[in-house]
Formats: sequence, structure tokens, C-alpha cells
Amino acid sequence: MSVNGLPLPGEVGLSIVAAAVRDGEYRCEKPNEVVAACRAVANRYLTRDRKDGNLFRPGDNAIELIDRARELGKLPQADAVAVPARKVALMRDPQTIDAGDRLRDLEEKTVLALMDSFKSHGQQSPIIVYGKETDAVVRLGAGGHRLEACRRLGIHVLCFHSDGDELDRQLCEIDENLIRADLTPADKALFLARRKEIYLVKHPETAKGVAGGKARQQSATDKLSFAAATAEATGQDERTIRRDVERGEKISVSALQMLRSTSHNKGVVLDKLKRLQTAEAQEHFVRDLVASDKAIAAKSKEIRTIQQASNRESRLRMVSLIAEHSRKAGEDMPRAAYPIGYADPPWEQEAWSDETGQDKGLRYPSMPVDAIKALCAGEKSPFTRDAVLLLWVTANRLPDGLAVLEAWGFQFVTSLVWDKVNIGMGRWSRDRHESLLIGKRGSLSLAPLMGTQPPSLYSEPKTEHSRKPVWYAEQIDRLWPDVRKLELFQRKDSLAEGDVRLNGTWDFWGNQAGTLEGGAE
Repeated sequence: MSVNGLPLPGEVGLSIVAAAVRDGEYRCEKPNEVVAACRAVANRYLTRDRKDGNLFRPGDNAIELIDRARELGKLPQADAVAVPARKVALMRDPQTIDAGDRLRDLEEKTVLALMDSFKSHGQQSPIIVYGKETDAVVRLGAGGHRLEACRRLGIHVLCFHSDGDELDRQLCEIDENLIRADLTPADKALFLARRKEIYLVKHPETAKGVAGGKARQQSATDKLSFAAATAEATGQDERTIRRDVERGEKISVSALQMLRSTSHNKGVVLDKLKRLQTAEAQEHFVRDLVASDKAIAAKSKEIRTIQQASNRESRLRMVSLIAEHSRKAGEDMPRAAYPIGYADPPWEQEAWSDETGQDKGLRYPSMPVDAIKALCAGEKSPFTRDAVLLLWVTANRLPDGLAVLEAWGFQFVTSLVWDKVNIGMGRWSRDRHESLLIGKRGSLSLAPLMGTQPPSLYSEPKTEHSRKPVWYAEQIDRLWPDVRKLELFQRKDSLAEGDVRLNGTWDFWGNQAGTLEGGAE
């Protein structure tokens, strides 16, 4: 007769283990109890307190020992009654469990975290339901987040079936929540006020024991007072329970529910509320607090927006000073001189017609990808250490565009798309769009301020070959108005009158000459 190959303890040791399982710990009063408990420790039926040698708690094998002793008829009758048989958790279709109206709403982040955990490790802790295993539908007692996670994953839920009426079910939900450490003061007040109502319905003989918040003296056959029973069920201090239930009884439910989601959900606020005589006054007080929260949040957002704009202006001023120094020291194409780059490389194109060849229709010489990558790579880069690059690429050259971004020292962040409205040519598809890749580099963020970003899609009919809508240059100039910008593969004299790029903050480098235009010194 053994548990996991370990011998069963004698009668004294078995009673000590049973008492420890029942009460959570056992204090030995006699020398023979200490000896028996120490033997149980050797078999991991008990653990011994490091500071108090007479105090023992259940060990890893304690529950299995009790089950095995009960099965063999070795568990003393008194202990068998005091330590109920362990329930077996069963799998159940979550759709057959009625969650009902819960006192506490589900938190989405908790459900998602449980879903991730269940995928990796399965459901380790069963939920509690009320009803028989054969019932078509049972009611949820405790474990709403676990139930919802199983529902979303489409898996069966592990659960314990319990007997009891609707009041028992509600007590189960309340007690599990009260054991939690993350309840707010308003939560505790709501739960404890409801628990007191249920408890007094089930045990009306205890009503006098809670009058005025003071526990009465009781005989051994009396039910515990509400505060004492709640302390025993949840492990909380009786004095704290009486304080919190008083708040719940004296503050309207509506006021408490409004408070639960505000930063004012503190005990001191609840104590102020309970001194107000009417529910209307309490709710008016809370509405003022909520309005104050919203006003503070709006002002904080306004301050953050101003700070973000100021910080961005400082960063742009810094990179502009660095760029200006490099421009004055540069020659044909200054190095590290431009925080903003805009480029439309002459990509080599796959032949869309086997008869006419790939260069059909091109008005300028194309460049191999390797040549484009080498143009601004490494020390030859015309861009500052902190910079943004916007690079045009055709649909079939997207991988090459990303490779050029990387070769020029930029990290891809997103893209804009030009809808050309009129459909074009192509081998695999009839092209109607081009992408403008956006890359960044450096440690200073030059990103647009929130609310100023351009839309990702812009539609404008295409005109002559390769000419891009001025709208994109206008967006660049709007986002970085006072910063030097370099447009590669573009000639200044090809721009129409009124083009935003003629405002003096743009320089150009075209394919017909290896010199810079636009007033670079």
C-alpha cells in the first residue's frame, strides 16, 4: 500500500496530513506528532515551516495520499468527513454552459492571454459550473475568462460540477473575485454588498450578528457572522470586509459602476461618497469627477501635441544645420547634405513584347539595379545620418526597390500608392499603379506628426512617361517645409511653372549631368 511508491504514514501522521489539507496548515502540540509529521515530510506528504519547527503544511503528495487512504479505508472517519473527496474535472462543450449576467465584465487582454496560454499548455485550472454532468445546460459559477477563451478557440473546457442553488452560484463568483488582488475599491464594495445580501438570505439567523458592523458572540452550533464567514472564504481581514461592505451599502450601484473605470476609484473618494445622503447626490458627484477626467485628458493630449511638434521642430533644425554644413563643404554632389531624399530611378523593365523588346517607349537610358544601389551607397551617400528617403518603384521591381533602400542605408517603414486611373501594359498583369517606398535611418525621428500624415492612396491619371504627380512633391514639402531636399533623377528645368519644388528648398540631380542643380554652394 503506497502512494507513488512511498509508504502510507501511520494513523497519527495520516490525521496530521488530513488536518493540514483541510485547514492549510497544522501545528503539532505533542512530541509524537512532531515525529510523525517529520516522517511525512520525508515522503513529501508535508512541508515544515523554516522558522517554526512545529508548523507543517501540505506537501506535493498530500492530496494523492488522502485519496489513496480514503480508497483503502485507512482514513479515520472524522477526517473523511472533514476532508471531502476530491472532485474530478470533466471536459464539456463550452456552448452548453450559460454564463448568465456576471458581476464583473470580461477583460479582453486577459482572454487573449489565456488563449495564448491554452494553445501552448492547455487549460490547467478548471472552471466551476453548477448542475449535473448529464444536464444539457449548466450555469457558470467561476471562470468566465477561461470559458470565453475556450469558446473562441473552439475547444472543450475543463470544469468541476457543483451542487447548489442560484445563490450558491453567485457566491462562488463573488468569492473567486474577492480572492483576486487586482480588484478596485469600487469592485470590492459592489461585490461585498451583494455577498452580504445573499448570505443573509441563506442564513437569516446571523442578521443580528452583523447589525452595526459588529460581530456578536456565537455558540459552536451558530453560523458564522457575515464578516467572519467572508473572511474564512476569501482570506481577507474582517475589519476590511466590514469597511468595504459599508461602502457598498451606502453608495448607489450606479455611482459605484461609474467609478470603476475612472482614476478616482480610490477608498478616500468612496468614503466621501457614502457621506452624501441621496443616490442622486452621489451620482452627480461621480459625473463631475468623470467630466473632470475627460477635461484633464483633453488638456494632456493638447500639451502632448504641442510638445511633439516642438520636439520634431528641434530635430529638424538639428539635421538642417548638419546638412547646411555639408552643402557648403561639398562639390558636385555633397556628402551627408540632405535630410530628405526623393528618387525615381530609371529601372530596367522586362520586355512586355517579345517582338519589340524591353526598351520600347523609354525616353531615357535605364540603369541596372547594381548601378542604382552603388550610386548613393556608403560614403557616397548625399543624405544625412538621420534622414528619410522616398523611392519610386514599379510593381514588378518591388524587391529591387527594397534592395536599393537597404543599399542606401535606409530601413523600409511603409509605402504610398499612385493609382494611375488608366490601365497600362504588363506581362503578368495590366499595371495601373506604382509604389512610393518610404525608408528611414538614424536615431532622430523625422516622422510626420500625428494627424498630418498623407493618405496611402492617391489617384491621378498618368500623363507623359515616368512623370509623377506633383501631389507627392507637395506632400513632402508640406511635411518638411524648411528642410533641404534632394530629388534624384530629376532636372530642374523640366518642372512646370508654379511647381512647389521651385521654392528654393529643393536641389536636383538628373541623368544628363553629374552636377547638382538648385543653388547648392
